[in-house]
Amino acid sequence: MVHSLQFRLLLAFTLVVVVTIGVTFFFIYHTTRSEIGHFEERVEDIRVGRIEFELSRYYYQQGNWEGIQPLIEQWGNIHGQRIILTDNQGMVIADSQGELLGEPYQPDAPGRAISFLWGGDAIGTLYTRPELSPQAGFPPPPSTPVLYLAIGRFFIWGGLIAVAIAVALAFLLSRRTLAPVKALTLASEQLGRGDFSQRVQIKDRGEMGELARTFNSMAGDLERAEKLRQNMVADVAHELRTPLSNIQGYLEALRDGVMKPDKAAIRSLYEEASLLSRLVDDLQELSLAEAGELKLVRRAEDIGELIQQAVVAVETQKKSQGVALAVELPERLPPVNIDSRRIGEVLRNLLENAVAHTGQGDTITVVARQLDKLVEISVTDTGEGIPDKDLPNIFERFYRVDKSRTRATGGSGLGLTIAKRLVEAHGGQIEIQSEPRKGSRFAFTIPVSD
Repeated sequence: MVHSLQFRLLLAFTLVVVVTIGVTFFFIYHTTRSEIGHFEERVEDIRVGRIEFELSRYYYQQGNWEGIQPLIEQWGNIHGQRIILTDNQGMVIADSQGELLGEPYQPDAPGRAISFLWGGDAIGTLYTRPELSPQAGFPPPPSTPVLYLAIGRFFIWGGLIAVAIAVALAFLLSRRTLAPVKALTLASEQLGRGDFSQRVQIKDRGEMGELARTFNSMAGDLERAEKLRQNMVADVAHELRTPLSNIQGYLEALRDGVMKPDKAAIRSLYEEASLLSRLVDDLQELSLAEAGELKLVRRAEDIGELIQQAVVAVETQKKSQGVALAVELPERLPPVNIDSRRIGEVLRNLLENAVAHTGQGDTITVVARQLDKLVEISVTDTGEGIPDKDLPNIFERFYRVDKSRTRATGGSGLGLTIAKRLVEAHGGQIEIQSEPRKGSRFAFTIPVSD
């Protein structure tokens, strides 16, 4: 639980919320205290100002301070203040609590002192401080510390409630955020167990949606690769079984005396063994090419001459089928940096494939042209073409467009796969364009020699 992503997200959200609320409440609390302090100062200023005004008016009317004591006591009760008035000698002439009358006054508590002037002469000093007389009939006002404590308690409870709500929301949001991750995790586990049909349905348009689409694409590729692998294993077994069964049949016939060990029998055995050897060689070559371990002996070669040699190699076969073969080469082609044996194999595979899918009256055209630092060679035929649904798999191992074709009529199904791997090993690309009943065009590129 501690190491789960949901717990860590929840913890992170909670920490962010607590820190944010804490900092916010800290500033609000201190700002509130400051504003309350300023408000109290303003109220005190107003209160003292009223007392000062009343005292000034009283002295103006009376010309002295006689009879001021009852008013000072009344004002002390009304305003909740300890009010002391002294003359210009510092002697107390009025005290709201009546304790210091006639005595010299030395302030022993913080408060305010206001001196009165009349005709330029000092006539007295007023001292005030928040202290209500015990004999007053009014309850004492709440002190500032009590008010601060109440505000602080309010902020603490508000903060705790806000944190609780934030944690609950963070929990719900983290669950909703991690729901696609859990779905991907479960699907990945099933995929790892071999269930390649797993897909995730996430409608998010952001990163999670993109991740889901990538996962589904990967699962589809794995499912397709697994099906091709299964088909490959079955095809390999079938391709090997056919010549082996023939060889076994010939040997059993020779052993039982049904067939004599003459030249015809030996020739048949040799042909089957050669076919088996070629299939094994093709599989080995394909395996090396896919592993990137195919050794290439590359040097500058004349691609036009190599094309002519490949055309001559299939000349007999195309004549027997009544297929016309044309070669279109420019007057000058730059040398190419290739392994001539491997590229010759590519050309023969493409030409043999074209011949296998063309018939009487069809045409095969081989064209070479320079494209910047590459040379493109294309083999185009006017044969039966390839359906659109088969084009994505045309370079897969043992894949045949016509499933009814046997090894004798359709080859082992490795030629185009090997051609693709050999071209890619040279740093080139191979592509196909085809339309049913109109023909196909295979084209590949190879680098020009420096």
